Amino acid sequence: MARAVGIDLGTTYSLVAVVENGQPRVLPDERGETRFPSALFCGRNGRDSLGWDAIRRARDEEGDLLLSVKRFMGKGTSWAKGASGLKTWKLAEGEDRLVRFVVEGGRALSPIEISAKYLAALKQRAEAHLKEPVKQAVITVPAYFDDAQRQATKDAGRLAGLEVLRLLAEPTAAAVAYGIGKPEHDHGRYVVFDLGGGTFDVSVLAFERGVFQVLSTSGDTALGGDDFDHALAEQLLREAGIQHNDGNVPNAVLYQARATAKALKEQLTDAERVTVDFTVPGARPVKRELTRDEYHALIAPILQRCMGPCQNALKDAGLKASELSGVILVGGSTRMPAVRQLAREVFGREPLLDAHPDEVVAVGAALQADLLTGGDRDMLLLDVTPLSLGLETMGGVVEKVIPRNTAIPAKAMATFTTFAENQTAMDIHVVQGERERVQDVKSLARFKLRGIPPMAAGLGRVEVTFALDADGLLTVTAREQMTGATQSVEVKPSYGLTDEEVERMLMDSLEHAEADMSERLLIEERVEAVRIVDATEKALEADGSLLDPDERKRIDDVMDRLRTAVHGQDRHLIHNLVEELDKTTADFARRRMSRSIMEAMKNRPMTDFA
Repeated sequence: MARAVGIDLGTTYSLVAVVENGQPRVLPDERGETRFPSALFCGRNGRDSLGWDAIRRARDEEGDLLLSVKRFMGKGTSWAKGASGLKTWKLAEGEDRLVRFVVEGGRALSPIEISAKYLAALKQRAEAHLKEPVKQAVITVPAYFDDAQRQATKDAGRLAGLEVLRLLAEPTAAAVAYGIGKPEHDHGRYVVFDLGGGTFDVSVLAFERGVFQVLSTSGDTALGGDDFDHALAEQLLREAGIQHNDGNVPNAVLYQARATAKALKEQLTDAERVTVDFTVPGARPVKRELTRDEYHALIAPILQRCMGPCQNALKDAGLKASELSGVILVGGSTRMPAVRQLAREVFGREPLLDAHPDEVVAVGAALQADLLTGGDRDMLLLDVTPLSLGLETMGGVVEKVIPRNTAIPAKAMATFTTFAENQTAMDIHVVQGERERVQDVKSLARFKLRGIPPMAAGLGRVEVTFALDADGLLTVTAREQMTGATQSVEVKPSYGLTDEEVERMLMDSLEHAEADMSERLLIEERVEAVRIVDATEKALEADGSLLDPDERKRIDDVMDRLRTAVHGQDRHLIHNLVEELDKTTADFARRRMSRSIMEAMKNRPMTDFA
């Protein structure tokens, strides 16, 4: 079978891994960097950039930089408007069905479409490494993602051209990666404390010789390292005298504040004190010392939000902290001393630190992908659903059918009776959440069961079955027992994409594939041309005396033509001129090399070169 990959679709960074010769490996880009920033930059020239290129362009160009879109997966516009943090995004107005960000050129992009771009880039990285097409993947999601957020992630995978073999909870993936090949950890009960850039999960798992059973899970899908960055960024803006909440602050200033805060946070992981230098035009420069203790005091209220989920996970698992075998830290934010100290306090033990917190989730996803595509591995995953699933009953009350922390896949059934005389239909309202009233939980789907024979109230019997698959996605079936009338619905959360929308997006990508590739090739030729011209200019400035006037004139002539061609649309012309400049400067390059060698040999004895 074709190899499948494991993808950690992260809030801040994403990674892709694969199993080769029985061993998992996180795949790097051409520069050797395994992390792929979950970032999209939409510039005023109409060109989009992803990853590290997006971060670089945002520093130098006007445009929109979209970060942390994972937080908006499966969310509606009203939620996004109330989201905390530095609001550098512009939201499309309209129906509260799906968050859409308005970017340069007036385009509106959903978190699903943006995430699909990240997944497609990671797919391309894997294909370049494996030298073969990649069509299947296991994608990780926070354990506390609800049905809408899981469906949105699956939609993004489909849009990127991937068959999503499974959505795997991040703590479970980390546990798999941690337990493989470590006999000392092959049994016991462990807590996985997973604090990433945008989400927080804490899960209690039981390891027993290749069986990984999730006993409980809890968390917060809007808590992570981003919140620490936002808190410090807002402090920097206040000290600079910038009122960032009035909506008039340029995005570039907000980007700089966030980038500065992130850099300071990372420096304080190793250093006790750092120097702050935050300077933007038209504001007071902020130049001072920041201590680790001062920073920890600033983020303490945010960090305390981790306490509740930790305590809930232990309670739901029926365990005391003293009964744990260990605490596994996952996610880049767990490098922070304050986070590690909190884990020590909550669980009463030193966390285990022999796993790579940034890569362990991708590794676990790759191991699961290998298993699902025929890999030789003795492993079984028993995950749980993070939130209860149920139905609305009379009076707007929730009847839970599958309680939270039920092992999945799962199937459960409940029987309901008719309420009114001669009732011939029943409305089925599927909900998700822990509250008792429908108004306090999340609506997933509604459908109507018809064909109930008219009879006295309370005599009609409707059997409702909930089937939850290994991805945590739900199918609900209602059946009237006397007639056998049946109605079924595969729950498509209101914030996911419909099949028609995904199909339209796929068709659009195919329709524009040729134009997109031509544009990409033109951009690559332009980038190479600018690099060559810059390098030649520096060489001429340093060693132009090696050229006679005619040679210098020929080189300048080719450079002038190349500079003009870069602004045009003919990539072949740019390519040819780059080659011409290379040939025209070949003798010059040899002379520069000879001069460098002579300089190196000057005033040194011949014995040095013997």
